[in-house]
Amino acid sequence: MNLFDDIRCLVLDTLARMQADGALPAGLDMAGVAVEPPRDAAHGDMATNAAMVLAKPAGRKPRDIAETLAVRLVEDPRITSAEVAGPGFLNLRLVPSLWHEALRAALRQGTRFGRSDMGRGKRVNVEYVSANPTGPLHVGHTRGAVFGDALASLLDFAGHAVTREYYINDGGAQVDVLARSVYLRYLEAHGQEVAFAEGTYPGDYLIEVGHALMQKVGRAYVDQPEEVWLEPVREFATQAMMALIREDLALLGVEMDHFFSEKSLYGTGLIERAIEELRGKGLIYRGVLEPPKGKTPEDWEPREQVLFKSTEHGDDVDRPIMKSDGSWTYFAPDIAYHYDKISRGYDLLIDVFGADHGGYVKRMKAAVSALSDGRVPVDIKLCQLVKLYKKGEPFKMSKRAGTFITLRDVVGEVGPDVTRFVMLTRKNDAPLDFDFDKVLEQSKDNPVFYVQYANARVNSVLRKAQDAGIEVDDATLAGADLSILTHEAELALARKIAEWPRLVEIAARANEPHRVAFFLYDLAAELHGLWNRGHDDPSLRFLQEGDPATSRAKIALVRAATVVICAGLGILGVTPVDEMR
Repeated sequence: MNLFDDIRCLVLDTLARMQADGALPAGLDMAGVAVEPPRDAAHGDMATNAAMVLAKPAGRKPRDIAETLAVRLVEDPRITSAEVAGPGFLNLRLVPSLWHEALRAALRQGTRFGRSDMGRGKRVNVEYVSANPTGPLHVGHTRGAVFGDALASLLDFAGHAVTREYYINDGGAQVDVLARSVYLRYLEAHGQEVAFAEGTYPGDYLIEVGHALMQKVGRAYVDQPEEVWLEPVREFATQAMMALIREDLALLGVEMDHFFSEKSLYGTGLIERAIEELRGKGLIYRGVLEPPKGKTPEDWEPREQVLFKSTEHGDDVDRPIMKSDGSWTYFAPDIAYHYDKISRGYDLLIDVFGADHGGYVKRMKAAVSALSDGRVPVDIKLCQLVKLYKKGEPFKMSKRAGTFITLRDVVGEVGPDVTRFVMLTRKNDAPLDFDFDKVLEQSKDNPVFYVQYANARVNSVLRKAQDAGIEVDDATLAGADLSILTHEAELALARKIAEWPRLVEIAARANEPHRVAFFLYDLAAELHGLWNRGHDDPSLRFLQEGDPATSRAKIALVRAATVVICAGLGILGVTPVDEMR
């Protein structure tokens, strides 16, 4: 049940009738007509911009359209008033029974309430984390993992068929560095003293891998030249690191549907096929690029390269795909990987990158556009940095990792639920300050606690009602006489609950799961506000002594709120708390 969609349909039908009888010209584009909550709740229940967006193409004054529309809308029994505001916005008030029906829908549908068929089964590939398999996941990966996983859940909730995918960067030089670092730990396990050169990975996490390698091969690689051990150690180390990364992801409750190996692109013809696809479209050529901005002729040497004509698909410059020695650039396997995604039949690709990959956005969009002839869109989401604090000071790096703060450090401090929620309290492209002390505070300023406390409060009411002999299962509550709910504070909470299906679709269209976290905080604020009003006004208390019918109606209202809270927390990957400790 999406009440905002229902009223928008009413507005569109009314506009169509106005066209039919000549009050508006035919052929107007109605796509921009919206129905949404008013900026100020005192102005009404909903507002529409119909007159504003249609005035210019209709050749009419906005207020004239709004006044005619208002007269016709109030003929519908669902609308109690329609008032023109400002230059032509129309504020609508609805009969309370509509909000009561939204509560019944929530209680009957449970956490399915708000689910949408907006996606209509559209196949979406969400690629996220995709960290180099050279060590444990760090705090930056944590944010990307939480964001990507919540986005995938949100799209699923909105009716898409979602694949969660991890791209294993196991084809580059960094994996050779990993192998050499593990080899040093292997020698160390055999009692040798070793020194980690600059550029290797000195973290303690490789000690176990070195020991495991020793147990597997014994002394077979001791004092052997690199060409003997590099390839098998690289394979062994990559598998060990991916096992560690899977464990890290499991700590956050992240489970991938598919792991795709970059290495599988080499020697299989996949890169060549992708490049030939572009060549067949006239987008591969040999040429010389202009010097990069800020470079001078003294430190830049022009040379002919094999280039992808990415400027024809929105990029700033054409991009090299082959080095002068005939090997592929880093961009070539990325092209092939996305070509493979397109070949798998996805309707939408979403890549979640770290902020340091901002330079890849235009080139990847150009590649996907060229490979799919513009048929498959790609949305690239950048996750900005996370700054960690504890006791007012920057949180120190992990000794085990060597150079960075790990996902395990963060989850070990506050747990997965707090980690996930806090990581979604800012938009992905905004920096995030993560204060370990503040995220554990029991205060309104801590959104995790505030939302969870709302759920726990309602569950305490349910327990007290059951102790009083009042039936509070959802089916019974859905059948309660909700016309009892007439106070403005009660209707305000009901209106917020009814916004949930609309919010889901808005967040899914924008690929912005943080909107869910914001909504849950606002919903919790309405519930806490109603609870607190009950201290001064006994008629607003959820349990009315000696009046089970009224109690059931009031409990139905707040139980419907927790249905939405639980559904929203499910999207965020957070477990609802039934009782605060």
